[in-house]
Parts: sequence; structure tokens; C-alpha cells
Amino acid sequence: MIIKSWLNNPLLVRQIGIGKAIGLVVGLAGFVLLPILAPGSSWLLRWGLLLWYVTLGALVAMACILTQPPISKPPMPWWLVAAGLGAWMNFVLTFFAYDAMKTVLVAMLGENGIMQSPFWFALEGAIVGLVIGYAVTRFGGQAAAADR
Repeated sequence: MIIKSWLNNPLLVRQIGIGKAIGLVVGLAGFVLLPILAPGSSWLLRWGLLLWYVTLGALVAMACILTQPPISKPPMPWWLVAAGLGAWMNFVLTFFAYDAMKTVLVAMLGENGIMQSPFWFALEGAIVGLVIGYAVTRFGGQAAAADR
């Protein structure tokens, strides 16, 4: 019922609703799985990841509405915008929470794991951004009139 009401709203509201819903699902998955995969993780990190992905969903949804960015002349496809924004946001998250992310990766993969660097979360952000961007453009649509 809630999703059906989003689909009848204007484009930006619909896209942000879809993006935040997918971000909530990803954030809840992290919230639930983090104590299983990294038992020493704090509540603050769990809540932070949950709220981070809801925010990432809203940002990707707002960015995917424009196919013609105001700065560059050539149009940018939704997949480039979504993956780039997701990777950038998770890079920033890792930059500010490097020690916590490193602790999580060591707990998940071990001391000598192949993916020891916390900056692998940037790749994960690109993948989540692609999923959010696909759903937003597929179910929310793109605005040709908003580009001008």
C-alpha cells in the first residue's frame, strides 16, 4: 500500500521514497548481520550504518533524476551517477571511520584476509548505488523535463 502511494506521487518524491526504502533494506541487513559477522562491533556503528544507507538511498535518488548535470555538457547515464555517488559516499564513510571499518573487516575475514583494506567498502557502495539507481530509474522513471 505504501509503495503504491509512492508510485502516484510526483517524480522526485517517488524516487526518493524508492531510494530510501532500498537504503533501509540494505541498512537493516547491515544492522542485523554486523553482530554476526563482526561480534565486537558497537551499537553506534550498527545504527550509523542503518542511517547511512537510508541517506545514501535518498542522495542517489535525487542524483539520478537529472540526466544532464548542470556542470558538464554531455549527459551522464544513471548507472554512472549512481555508482559514482555510492562509491564516493562509502569512501567518505571509510575515511572518517577507518578504524571501525578495519576492525569489522578483520573480524569478518581474518588478519590475513585478501580484502584487508577498509576502502573495499567503496566498491560495496558502488554496487549498492547501482542497485538503488536501477530501482529508482526503473520504478520511479527519469525526468526529461527536469533536465532543462
